[in-house]
Amino acid sequence: MYKALLRPIFFLFSPEKIHYLSMDLLALLCSFSLTRALVQGLFSVKKKGLEKKVFGLEFKHPVGLAAGFDKDARYLHALSCLGFSHVEVGTVTPLAQDGNEQPRLFRLPADKALINRMGFNNRGLDSMVERLKNRPEGLIVGGNIGKNKVTPNDEAFKDYVKCFEALYPYVDYFVINVSSPNTPGLRELQEKEPLKRIIHAVMEASSKKPTQHPILLKIAPDLNNSQLDDILDIARTEKLSGIICTNTTISRAGLKTSSGEIESIGNGGLSGAPVSQRSNEVLAYLAARIPQGLALIGVGGVFNAADVQCKLSSGADLVQVYTGFIYEGPSMMRQISNGLSS
Repeated sequence: MYKALLRPIFFLFSPEKIHYLSMDLLALLCSFSLTRALVQGLFSVKKKGLEKKVFGLEFKHPVGLAAGFDKDARYLHALSCLGFSHVEVGTVTPLAQDGNEQPRLFRLPADKALINRMGFNNRGLDSMVERLKNRPEGLIVGGNIGKNKVTPNDEAFKDYVKCFEALYPYVDYFVINVSSPNTPGLRELQEKEPLKRIIHAVMEASSKKPTQHPILLKIAPDLNNSQLDDILDIARTEKLSGIICTNTTISRAGLKTSSGEIESIGNGGLSGAPVSQRSNEVLAYLAARIPQGLALIGVGGVFNAADVQCKLSSGADLVQVYTGFIYEGPSMMRQISNGLSS
């Protein structure tokens, strides 16, 4: 029903506006016990034997929702009804910020893709903390953290530490995001020395806690092998728990959408099916060289169980979806779990 009826209607409207409208409606449905039970009955994952233990956490199955979908932890109760094994909230920054000017989210249906230049729009740490105090039981929640646009790169580590300190009591793991192409200068923080400074600062803050949450790094698909080797060296030295590969790409190679339309859209990160191959290449490269005990989460171009299995076979311990969920709809997790079980 989603692909035949709802998606064509949704795609008539602004991607950003329909996102919030549809999620607000789902949240409303899931706020009542009867309709919540109906949603869970239709979409929750019931298959057994898919459990995975990764960086000390018990996941019901390997597939979760990537950061960016629920930027402010507004929809965790609703998303918990759709069968995700985990949901990553954010990217959150210490201070609320509006992000880039609209329109900033674009569909490419011919490519089963999205282009976004959201710019870390979010309501800030204080707002997220208040929402996470009422997080749903049984759902693993990750906190994806970033820096404010106005924070200079040489002080970026302070923003990441602020986010870590505020979210520590309320999330199960952390992701350091330095790979979004939509905040000016952010990807410069993937260079070895700036990245070491950020990770070291967060790890030092973590060492002072009574228990240590897993800390991961999210990287871009546009890094070359030398840069990936640097990432591995830092991950090994700083004893990170894992790497998420990958974020969106700035590449526009091989798209079916006309060059004129792509040019009219302008800058932004490309996600969805066109990212799949490069994401898997990065994943496989890291998997062949990764230190023992370091987990990999595969993201990029996941639409079905075959895509999930491809990432697992390439070395991923867990998999996350985002754009595929927009195109496939709320039954996605149940269909993937059925496919993995068979």
